Amino acid sequence: MQIQRLRLSNFRQHEHTDLELGPGLTGIIGPNGAGKTTLLEAIAWAMYGMPAARGSRETIRRRGAPARSRVEVELAFALGAHQYRIVRTLNGAELYQDGDPSPIANSIGAVTERVTRLLGMTRDEFFNTYFTGQKELAVMAAMSAPERAQFLSRVLGYERIRAAQDRLKERRSALRARHDALRAGLGDLADIEAAEAGAQERVVAARAADAAAAEALASAECVLREARPEWERVQALRETALTLEAELRVADHRGAAAVERAERLEREAAAAAAAARKLEAVSERLAPLPGLRETLAALERAAERHAARRGLLVQLDDVRRHLASVEDRVARLPSHEQLDAARDRINDVRASLAGVTLDSENLRTAWVRNAQDAKTKRQGLLDQYQELKEQRQRIVKAGPEGDCPTCARPLGAEYEKVLGVLDRQMEDVIANGNFYKQRIEQLQLEPRELDDADRRRLALEQELSEVTGEGGRLEALAHERAPLAEERERLLGRVREVEAALAAAPAEYDERRHRAVLAEIRALEPLALEAERLGVVAGRSGAVAAELEPVAAERADALAAAEALRRRLAELGYSEQAYRAARDAEASAERHRREAELILVRARGESAAAEEAVQAAARRRAERTEREQEAKAAATDLALHQELDRALSDLRTELNATLRPDLSELASGFLRDLTNGRYTDLELDEDYGATLLDDGDPKAVISGGEEDVANLALRLAISQMIAERAGQPLSLLILDEIFGSLDEDRRLAVVDLLRSLADRFPQVILITHVDSVREGFDRVVRVGFDVARGVATVRDEPVGDHDVAA
Repeated sequence: MQIQRLRLSNFRQHEHTDLELGPGLTGIIGPNGAGKTTLLEAIAWAMYGMPAARGSRETIRRRGAPARSRVEVELAFALGAHQYRIVRTLNGAELYQDGDPSPIANSIGAVTERVTRLLGMTRDEFFNTYFTGQKELAVMAAMSAPERAQFLSRVLGYERIRAAQDRLKERRSALRARHDALRAGLGDLADIEAAEAGAQERVVAARAADAAAAEALASAECVLREARPEWERVQALRETALTLEAELRVADHRGAAAVERAERLEREAAAAAAAARKLEAVSERLAPLPGLRETLAALERAAERHAARRGLLVQLDDVRRHLASVEDRVARLPSHEQLDAARDRINDVRASLAGVTLDSENLRTAWVRNAQDAKTKRQGLLDQYQELKEQRQRIVKAGPEGDCPTCARPLGAEYEKVLGVLDRQMEDVIANGNFYKQRIEQLQLEPRELDDADRRRLALEQELSEVTGEGGRLEALAHERAPLAEERERLLGRVREVEAALAAAPAEYDERRHRAVLAEIRALEPLALEAERLGVVAGRSGAVAAELEPVAAERADALAAAEALRRRLAELGYSEQAYRAARDAEASAERHRREAELILVRARGESAAAEEAVQAAARRRAERTEREQEAKAAATDLALHQELDRALSDLRTELNATLRPDLSELASGFLRDLTNGRYTDLELDEDYGATLLDDGDPKAVISGGEEDVANLALRLAISQMIAERAGQPLSLLILDEIFGSLDEDRRLAVVDLLRSLADRFPQVILITHVDSVREGFDRVVRVGFDVARGVATVRDEPVGDHDVAA
């Protein structure tokens, strides 16, 4: 794997950083806190997402970046014969291959899973292989003996064998439980054979009962066939008798109805004659009614005209009141001078508000800028103090015989002087830091001038709201002038129309005469209704006489028909006793047939159940055979899993036995290269403790630099072994602040070694704050921090013509 390009947008300190990388030894140099290690974190985050980053999603976003700004990391790398490009944001991720515009994975989980499969490494394996930091060099030295073995077993993937054995153990338990359950579920063979014999006996008995029931059913059906013809004859005779009785009842009903109709018609004829006599007397009393009705119609028309005149008077009053209201509203409308004064007042208040708002914004901008400047400068002083403190600690640790961190020469007599210079610089930094701390505390609260400006702005906003509302009210009233004038003219025209209608409407109307005529008509109306009823009754006399003659003939015919039906019913010879005897005989035969049929059904059901019992016994035997075969198969699988578990245990033992010598051999090769042959071997004891061999003899006491060299060689050997186990060549190596306590010669030796190992590590990226090793790199990338903008800067130092945009 080789990294080709890294682009960051709003990722921690980096606002817009675009870094192109290539083969060879690349040095990323810059002070602590500038954002060097953030570049490595961005690589890991692009490949494995949030589990590979520090903090939470929100801490990844650059401080000072807009809330909705896009956080994005783009990583381009080569792996085997293919080119890949990852684009990851806080909410999504995409993976592209060989320049194809369509991604091969387009979600956070899918990209992480695809990268893991491409590299053949989990996140931990990737970091343990390609990444090495200063704190990780001595990671094994701080462990106990069992912890070292567990660490190597875990990072080399041997723990996966134990996990496989755990899964095998679970599978063995499941197989053993299945085998035991199958054996326990096997039925007793003697019980199955007894059940088969009982089922056969039951079949024989059921077949005999079936034959006897069939014979009884045939006998019952024969008796039923003999009784049924007599029953059918008596049924037909009864139906005829019932029909004649029904016809007789109809004939009797027709005769009774004819008698009733004749009597009713005779009563109607007598009533018509009486109504004709009474009608002559009533007609004389109703003679004045037509004239009264004509007089009433004329009086009602006059009353309608009088009501219309009263309505016009009411309309005239309403229109005059509305007209007075409109004229009053017109009188209260504002004048043009009032409108102009209101507009001028609004403009004055708005201009004052704009001025005060501008002053408030300027004061707030100055306050925020001063507070931000104080925080930025104090943070820069804190970083400067930390760097001075670390530099002083290194000088004190080295002592007077140590080398100067600037010129790399022994301090000697300059030791105390250099410490004094550093102490004075630290005191100056502390004094300036305290000043800016107080300044920050002073700027926590808003200045009084800003508070006064905000109060003036709020007061003017309230005043503007009030004068704007009053101006709007006056403008709305002024807009009503033209509609009110039109309404006034319309109302004046309506007054003239109503007055003209009143002048044309007559005023004569005799209400007393109207009530008197109406009372006379209402007194005669019941008599008129009675006369109308009498006329209808008297008019029915002719129709009643014509209807009476055929009704009498119909009555005679109905009586004759009823007598004939009674004679036919007597001649039929039907008796209810003979009917019941035939019915009982047929019902008894049918009941015996149904009983015989039910017995036959039960016998056949018993026969089917016996057959099913035979089949059930056969199924029990087949199930027992099948379960016995499954139990044998489960026992075979259990034996295979036990054998596989033993094989994996042997494999893990063999791997652990070869791990220590293989790792020692790889580390010794790196040690020889790192020390230019000064040390040839690095030996690991049974507890995985590292020992340097000097001309074949163990070296009991080693310096801090030698310890770092030994740890670096061991760390490179572990990375080489992990890569080989994953099937990936160790083409990329990233080292972060690995120099530690190495002296200048050792640092340069490490750089020269990394340059000479280009066949093993085609691409090496080394991150350091030590500036003196820059001449040993093929390419130098300088990382700084722009305090004013609060962002990291990245640029190429003059090693070639290539530049890196920041």
